[in-house]
Amino acid sequence: MRARGAITPSFSTSQTKTSSRFQKLEFEPQNLQSLNNRLNGLIGHSVSVEARFPLRYTHERTGMEGKIMLIASLALFSITYCVEAQRFYNYAPRGYQGRNLYEHGRTISDETVRCGPHTCGVGAHCTHGSVRPVCACLPGYSGDPLSQCVKIECVDNSECRSHQSCVNQHCINPCEGACGLNANCDVRHHVPVCSCPPAYTGNPFTSCRIADPEEACHPSPCGQNTNCHVENNRAICTCLPGYLGSPLAGCKHECDSDSDCGSHQSCRDFKCVSPCSDCGVNADCETVAQHRAVCKCPRGYFGDPYRICSAECTSDSECPSYKPACVYNACINPCTNACGVNADCNLRGLTPVCSCPKTMTGDPFTFCRPFEARDLCEPNPCGANAKCTPGHDRTGAERPVCTCPAGYIGNALVSCEKGQCELDTQCPDNLACVGYQCVDPCLGNTQCGAGAVCMARRHIAVCTCPGSHHGDALVSCYQTNSEVASTRYYRYKRNGNFTETVEPPQITANLNSTAETDTNEDKKE
Repeated sequence: MRARGAITPSFSTSQTKTSSRFQKLEFEPQNLQSLNNRLNGLIGHSVSVEARFPLRYTHERTGMEGKIMLIASLALFSITYCVEAQRFYNYAPRGYQGRNLYEHGRTISDETVRCGPHTCGVGAHCTHGSVRPVCACLPGYSGDPLSQCVKIECVDNSECRSHQSCVNQHCINPCEGACGLNANCDVRHHVPVCSCPPAYTGNPFTSCRIADPEEACHPSPCGQNTNCHVENNRAICTCLPGYLGSPLAGCKHECDSDSDCGSHQSCRDFKCVSPCSDCGVNADCETVAQHRAVCKCPRGYFGDPYRICSAECTSDSECPSYKPACVYNACINPCTNACGVNADCNLRGLTPVCSCPKTMTGDPFTFCRPFEARDLCEPNPCGANAKCTPGHDRTGAERPVCTCPAGYIGNALVSCEKGQCELDTQCPDNLACVGYQCVDPCLGNTQCGAGAVCMARRHIAVCTCPGSHHGDALVSCYQTNSEVASTRYYRYKRNGNFTETVEPPQITANLNSTAETDTNEDKKE
């Protein structure tokens, strides 16, 4: 029995009386103001809506509160009673006692608003809301939480076996009712595949019938330019010889013109081939451009590269004397471009020998230039430590002259070594510096006369006649019996010219006394 003053809200069930003042809002509010305007028109009184969820509004005339549940594009609302929203229930607002609630047109008493053992259906759980209990299916379950929720078997095909498909959250055999009469059904990756069995033909999705071998290719299921033949009661399509493509869709020539081929190929007999076959015997195909080959005779071959290229020679004996060498099947002169600028080239056998002309010098493999005097000594042809200067030989021809520098001795063509001295003072007193060597100035005694004696004193050769002799020591010394001997002393430099003559004192003495005096005088010297 309906409670006094209760107003039945609008539901989809046929048993519920419809109220024109309270309806399901079949629109999606864009903002709170548009929702206010819509509610005012439905309720007949102004209401205000708060911007929170669930949205609450207040009836301005009565001060009564209500809720609005926004479900997709559907807004459900109530003032004093609940309105169904996906099987969730809103109960009476705060401070409004003694009112009955409605569910699908039936009254719910105040004593049943708490969660009890039978509040929700099987597989559902009940939770207390702010003013009412709420029923919902357990995780992994679906259905009506007020009556029964069942376990969800699958959501998509990946949760089923490969021979099953997920339909309405259940794994089922997808072949059931999928194929036609007499057709076979195989499941591949959860998808049913229908086919007619061997010896049958037809549409496997509608009906398969026993095949007539003659009918398999009549009419032909193949495309253009194909052959159709029957194997195991089935039509087999193949392309005709010289044709390519899909025999079911139709076969065609590989090409009908060069434009059907790549730029490096040309169309020959309806096939794309290399145009290098246009080159002649022994010719090289260098490049292919615009479907055409560029042919050339290789090195050592001559002729028309699009017909035949022939070799000039195969051995040296086939070449003329001015081009005596056969290289890469061509007769050449080995001296061609073998030597440098201004150089001479002569063949030794077939080997080129490069040299600069007599009036030139330089590197015969790069450049020869006119000869200059400085070139006689570059590089130095003399021995070690020797000095080279441009000169002339006895015939007047230009030749390098090799000499040892000051202070050096030796063979300038072989080696010059540092001498013992450059001055007499660098030698002992009884030796003289001759030719950068310390030698005895009396060596050879060629400066003193016959019978004279040569003695070295202070690096100088001194010629004297012995004590029993007298005369000119530079000419001859002879023996005398007179008591008075006349003797001259001669000192010579190393060049042999005397430098001083000493006359002895005129005294009368025996020969022995005279010899003594000579000795004393020598000591004075």
